Amino acid sequence: MDFFVQNWMLFVVAISSGAMLLWPTLGKGGGADGVSPTEAVQLINREKAVVVDVCSPEEFSAGHVTGAKSVPLGELEAKLGGVVKNKSVPVVMVCASGMRSRRAVAVAKKLGYEKVYTLTGGMGAWRGANLPVQKG
Repeated sequence: MDFFVQNWMLFVVAISSGAMLLWPTLGKGGGADGVSPTEAVQLINREKAVVVDVCSPEEFSAGHVTGAKSVPLGELEAKLGGVVKNKSVPVVMVCASGMRSRRAVAVAKKLGYEKVYTLTGGMGAWRGANLPVQKG
């Protein structure tokens, strides 16, 4: 017991560092909502997933996933129903880095969409995987 009392600071550091390592996994709900670029391509090809880009129109025209629908995050709640009518079809939300698309996943789930994912790493990860980008 003396060891624990004398080295309490080491235990605090060990527990806090373990918590920080687990935080990203727990913060994303176990990672269930995030997909890699490769997994997104599989969803698109196998399950006819719809890709929704929640970037601003300027960012969208600078480069987006081929075939993606542009619905800026601020307009998502009002326009998503018109873009993706079938709520059981997988939807992959995309933005520049993955931050806005996480918020978009929450909005889509609130609207009743069953299979909604965020592209982990956003367009940066998509480009990093050398996948096709459409401009305009």
